[in-house]
Amino acid sequence: MLGKAAAFAIVMAMALPAQVQATGDPVSYQAATSAGWGAESTVPTPEGSTDSGVESVLTSDQQDLMQGDADWSARANLYHAGGGGATGNDSLGCRPIAMRTVATDPRYIPRRTRLFIRETVGMRMPDGTVHDGFWYASDTGGAIKGQKIDLYTGHGRGSMSPAMRFNQRRLTIVDAGRFEGCPPSWDRQPSQATMMASASSNAGSN
Repeated sequence: MLGKAAAFAIVMAMALPAQVQATGDPVSYQAATSAGWGAESTVPTPEGSTDSGVESVLTSDQQDLMQGDADWSARANLYHAGGGGATGNDSLGCRPIAMRTVATDPRYIPRRTRLFIRETVGMRMPDGTVHDGFWYASDTGGAIKGQKIDLYTGHGRGSMSPAMRFNQRRLTIVDAGRFEGCPPSWDRQPSQATMMASASSNAGSN
């Protein structure tokens, strides 16, 4: 008889790819949470590690972004709310979204660019779910010049743990289109069609 962990793995392997094929949207943090992906594990996984099986559930769009040419390369720094970190809204007047908001030099990476950061695909979050690689350039900073980006991790220094291995590391970034309004929260993802339409109508604007 199959063990509980093995049975869970088989069920999730069948359920998640089917969901991706049906919707055509990226596998989001919220969707993975709702599905209970990674809710059970018999072996503890170090914080910030990558889920080695995540490639099997990437959408075709995500796979293309993984394999195509990069648009930028930048050294990452982590920042958080509280304790001298981020305060208030970002430079667009939006509430920063943990593991989504990115601060850039707009002369290098324009604001309102939807970014796909390859190294963060599969980043394991504290609840066991994984990151889909999408971030949003909605903030700026006086110390962010040229090939530098700041990744917002949430509230408190502890929120930096899952992404700590990216701190001061040069990351590979792909332009995944434009976004309107504020970066979406994890439970409110824009459809791929909306993002493509936005990318087409706003190409070249800052």
